[in-house]
This record gives sequence, C-alpha cells and structure tokens, in this order.
Amino acid sequence: MIGNCYRFTVSGTVQGVGFRYFTAMKAKELDITGYVRNMATGEVEVVAIGSDKKLNELSAWLRKGPRLSNVSEVKMEAAIAPPFHDFRIS
Repeated sequence: MIGNCYRFTVSGTVQGVGFRYFTAMKAKELDITGYVRNMATGEVEVVAIGSDKKLNELSAWLRKGPRLSNVSEVKMEAAIAPPFHDFRIS
C-alpha cells in the first residue's frame, strides 16, 4: 500500500491488556500496513502506512484502545518506513 506513514507512541496501561492484538485487528480492518510493538518503556509503538482518512481513524481508535487498556497519551509524528505488505505484531 502506498500512503502516508506515521509513528504513534501510546502511553498508559497498554501492555498486558491485548493492545497489540486489537491494534493489529483494527489496522487490518482499515487496510493499514505496518507494525505494532511493545517498548521497554512500557509504551506501545505503532508504525502505520495508509491514507490520511484511515490513519485518522486509527489515531482516534488508539486514543481509546481496547476495553482493558487505559490510554493516557498518544504521540503522532510523520515517519519514514520501508513498504509493508501487511500489518504485523512485533
């Protein structure tokens, strides 16, 4: 997929609550490629490539997160990433 690329850093209670799994499901639903991974800081990193509309939808979803999460902050910055053919959990 060709599109814009953004890096999201999600803070709060976002590890051990299924955040990566549900983020991957949402990204696949939105036809977004990239990856999601836990960081040593306790945050979750999401690198996503897609249309502005779809990335905005993902951003709004990340601010809410899955039921067991408690998101306190989402940082979003433009990024450069190699092309991805799917969305992966790392």
